[in-house]
Amino acid sequence: MTLPDLLLRCATIVTVDPARRVIEDGWITVTGDRISGIGSGPAPEVARMAARVIDRPGLIALPGLIDAHSHAGHGLVRAAGDGDGDRWFAICEAIYAGVATPAFWRAEARLAALERLRGGVTTAVALLGGGADVYRTDTPEAGDAHCAATRETGLRTILAVGPGRLPFPRHFGPDRRAVGFAEQMEVAADLIARHDAVLSRRTGIALILPVYLEAHMQQDGNVIRAMARAMADLQAKTGALFTQDGHRSGSIALAAELGLLSPRAALGHSIELTPADFDALRQSGASIIHNPSAIMSISGRCPVPELIEAGINVCLGSDAGAPDRGFDMFRHMAQAMHYHRRHFRDAAVLPEGKALEMCSIDAARALGLEQEIGSLETGKKADIILLDGRAPHLWPPVMALNRITHFANAADVDTVITDGRVLMEERRIPHLDTQAILDEAAAEAEAAFAASGHGDARTEGADLWSRARRPAAAYRPAGDP
Repeated sequence: MTLPDLLLRCATIVTVDPARRVIEDGWITVTGDRISGIGSGPAPEVARMAARVIDRPGLIALPGLIDAHSHAGHGLVRAAGDGDGDRWFAICEAIYAGVATPAFWRAEARLAALERLRGGVTTAVALLGGGADVYRTDTPEAGDAHCAATRETGLRTILAVGPGRLPFPRHFGPDRRAVGFAEQMEVAADLIARHDAVLSRRTGIALILPVYLEAHMQQDGNVIRAMARAMADLQAKTGALFTQDGHRSGSIALAAELGLLSPRAALGHSIELTPADFDALRQSGASIIHNPSAIMSISGRCPVPELIEAGINVCLGSDAGAPDRGFDMFRHMAQAMHYHRRHFRDAAVLPEGKALEMCSIDAARALGLEQEIGSLETGKKADIILLDGRAPHLWPPVMALNRITHFANAADVDTVITDGRVLMEERRIPHLDTQAILDEAAAEAEAAFAASGHGDARTEGADLWSRARRPAAAYRPAGDP
C-alpha cells in the first residue's frame, strides 16, 4: 500500500474541475508530484497515514494561479520615469538592451518569483524584456540566468524569447554589438533546446514576435512576411508556445494572414478588435490574454465578454511588474470584473467563477497545459495554494467564489505547493533567503540605472499632489526636436 506524502484538510476546496465542484470540509492527498485523492468529510484511513499533514482552521484550497503575460526585467525598473511613459520605454531599452548583465536578469527573476510565490502564482509566462519590443536574445546568457533562478525557486515559468522590432540590426550590450534577425532566432532556438521542459524542470520557452500593423506592411511587408515564415517554421519544429504583446485593431487578422496563429498561440492585450480579428481567432483556435490592469487597457478595451460568448478562450495576465502593477492575480481578477461591468453598466457581466477560471483552467488551456495544471483533480500535477480564510476581510465563511475574487489578495496566501513540494507554509519560505533576494535586487537595480545614465529616474516629482491631472510629460527621447 502506497501512503500519500501529504494530506491537506481544508474548510473549502474550489476545484475548478469539469463539474466546478466547491467542496466544503474536504481533503486532498498528494503522492509524489500528483494529486492522488480529493473528497469531502473525514479523510480515508490511508490518507490519515500521510507522511505530512496540513490541517489548520479555515483553509481554502485553489489551483495554483497562472499569470499568462508578464515581463522579465520589469521588476527592477518598477515605477521608473515617474509616470512618463515615453521615458519609461527609453529606460527599459537602455537597460535591457544595453547594460543589463546576467546578474541583473537573475536578480529580477528571483525577486519576481518571490512576489509570485507569496501571491500564489505557481506558473507564469514572462517575456524576456519588453518595453519597446526589446527582447534580450543577442546571447543566451539572460535566458539562462532567468531559467536557473526559476529552478531554484521551485515555481514554473515559460520564458518568451525572440527577435526585436524592425529595423535590423538591433544593438546590444555596452559595446552596442549589431545583432541581426537570424542571430536572435538562433539564440531563441538554442534556449528552447536547453530549457523547454515545462513540467519536468519547471522551465519552458515560448517564442515571440513583435506585433505589426498594416502600416508596417506597407513599408516592410516582404521583410515581415519572411520573418513570420521563419517564426512559424521554428514553432512547427519545436512545438513551442507562440505569444505576442500588444495586439489591437486588425493586427490579429494580419497575424493570421502571416501564418502565425494556431491553438498554440496566446495573444496579449488585444484591444479594440475588429470583426476580422474575431474571425481569425475562431478559425485558428488561438487564445487571448487579457491584461485589465495594464496601461493599454486604458487606451482601449479588450472585449472579453464578447470573446467568451464567441467561443474564444480568454485568460488573464498581470503585464507586471512595472510601471504601476504587480503580480497579485487577485487584484487582476477583481479589476477585470469591475472593468467590464462598468463598460456594460451591468453587474452580471463576467461572473466570479469565470474570473477565477481565467487565471486557472483557461490560462492552462492557453498554454497547452490543461491536462496537467489549472484545476484540482486526481492525477493532475499538485499545484495547490491554500488561503487563510479566517482573515476578517474574508469572513464570514460563505460564498467562496465571492470571497476569493472580490476580497482576497496576495497576502492571504498561506501555503503554496508546486509539483507536490511545499514551497511556502504559513508564509514561511525556508528554501529561499528573502533578505538576500531583496538586497541583490536593490543592488542590481541601482547599478543598472547608474550605468544606463538614468539614475535620476527613480525619484517622484513634486507635481503629484493637489491636482486632478498630472501635468504633460516633459521628457523627450534623445534626438527629438
